[in-house]
Amino acid sequence: MYAVFQTGGKQFRAEPGTRIRIPTLQAEPGDTVTFDDVLLATDSDDKVQVGTPVLDGASVTAEVLRHGRGKKVIVFKRKRRKGYRKKQGHRQNFTEVRIDGVELG
Repeated sequence: MYAVFQTGGKQFRAEPGTRIRIPTLQAEPGDTVTFDDVLLATDSDDKVQVGTPVLDGASVTAEVLRHGRGKKVIVFKRKRRKGYRKKQGHRQNFTEVRIDGVELG
């Protein structure tokens, strides 16, 4: 059983018991969050249900484990023969959650 849900403008595959990193949420570690924008889900018989665009009554529940920052990404810009070089670093914030369950409704 799994579901595909949307949060923070991105889509994630959720199976009960898995940990995923999603864009930052305003929730404390230990809180339970519910995602209602479920785009696709399967039941225990592997029957696929596809929403148009979302499934009515379907939801994904998860527990917030921690907040953190990802690995550093180096952004390097350069123009040839002009002496222009610019180096920037970026670390994306994330929230790690553990998927507790998928409800089809």
